[in-house]
Amino acid sequence: MVAKRIIPCLDTKLDKQGKAIVVKGVRFGGLRYVGDPVTLARKYDAQGADEIAFLDISASYEKRSIIIDTVRRVAEQVSVPLCVGGGIRDLEDFRKALDAGPQKVSINTAAVKNPQLIKDATQAFGRIVVAAIDCKRTLCDLGKKTIIELENGEKAWYDVVIYGGREATGQDAVAWAKRVEELGASEILLTSKDRDGTRDGYDLSITRAISEAVNIPVIASGGVGSVEHMYQAFTLGKADACLAASIFHFNEYTIGEVKEYLSRKGVPMRMG
Repeated sequence: MVAKRIIPCLDTKLDKQGKAIVVKGVRFGGLRYVGDPVTLARKYDAQGADEIAFLDISASYEKRSIIIDTVRRVAEQVSVPLCVGGGIRDLEDFRKALDAGPQKVSINTAAVKNPQLIKDATQAFGRIVVAAIDCKRTLCDLGKKTIIELENGEKAWYDVVIYGGREATGQDAVAWAKRVEELGASEILLTSKDRDGTRDGYDLSITRAISEAVNIPVIASGGVGSVEHMYQAFTLGKADACLAASIFHFNEYTIGEVKEYLSRKGVPMRMG
């Protein structure tokens, strides 16, 4: 069996002094300071992370490039694969990001605006493109969307949101997931805006729907509050990896503790 992955996430932005800081919020808002990205990356690498995600969460909205100097310093501190995203708009941005040391590049807003960018980047750099899909439940205007039954029995579809969750697109998340796979994305980073930072657990409905709709790996993101939530994402949500922030940032669990729990429950993990 292919081992499942645990991926700590560094949601990063520039503070008022122009310094890169890691933050955490709820439903993409109410951001609060967590720590220094380089220090946290070193910590999670030492704890046994399978990968690390560095997401410059305000770059697209602020129309600036990713914090490349910080990306380079993070890459120098870790031995595991590093995925970076935020402010990637064209092939030159991909090149600059990869030259700084990461092995994968994530795009969200730019891909929605220009889907061809996924195909072009894959042809230019190989299978390094992670399609980040941020989405939000929508209970009305079901129309021709992919209808998903929620945990309470209600029917909904999931709208793709961009610019850090600030703008709805009207695009069906399941259909978009299939499209990014066709265009050459190597995996999908799926974040539920409804669950982000709530600690209520991953949105299993959309995680399972997209995992079943595509053949590339799906990373569950948004809402984890316990190791049991990760177990549910792997078993019920059929995810290939779990991304988490709060439970690691606030020292509630180490990555080793998470892996030991999941391994005992029968989830294949890379240990040691």
